[in-house]
Amino acid sequence: MRTAEIRRDTFETKINMSIDLDGTGINNISTGIGFFDHMLTHISKHGFFDIDVEAKGDIEVDCHHTIEDVGIVFGKCLSQALGDRKGIKRYGFFILPMDEALILCSLDISGRPYLNFDAVFPTEKCGDMDMEMVEEFFKAVCLNSGIDMHIKMLEGKNSHHIAEGIFKCFAKALDMAVSYDERIEGVLSTKGMLEV
Repeated sequence: MRTAEIRRDTFETKINMSIDLDGTGINNISTGIGFFDHMLTHISKHGFFDIDVEAKGDIEVDCHHTIEDVGIVFGKCLSQALGDRKGIKRYGFFILPMDEALILCSLDISGRPYLNFDAVFPTEKCGDMDMEMVEEFFKAVCLNSGIDMHIKMLEGKNSHHIAEGIFKCFAKALDMAVSYDERIEGVLSTKGMLEV
């Protein structure tokens, strides 16, 4: 069972999250930020991950703390659920069209966190979410899961389409990377380990 459940409490946020990497896309997501809930639902649905998230944060200040902290917890849940990483393909990549937007996501579950984020949003916000927080979310995910990831907007004019494309593309790439290959003995590394 590749599952994890984590609770994180700070003065700024209180987050409960669980994830099942071998799910079917069932989700129950509530962060108080409607557009962000919509994006997290895409990760669940298009990655076939069962995800429950309940987050209460200081959204009266802005959305920053809540989105960043959800990214932290998501990364930690992902790392915990992956366990020893034996048998996983490790690498995942996808190019996803979303109307006029075209997004590339390529990632390596290497244990060496890195994010190269190259996307421009024409508007500052979508609904109640600041678009600059898309990058902050994925930065927190990478740092707390040990993923090396490149996200690149190849085309795009509409902020909603660009953001949705990014989250869906990440889901598809992650689904590929965490899937098993029966040919892999141990971990897919000449070092014999994937550092965490």
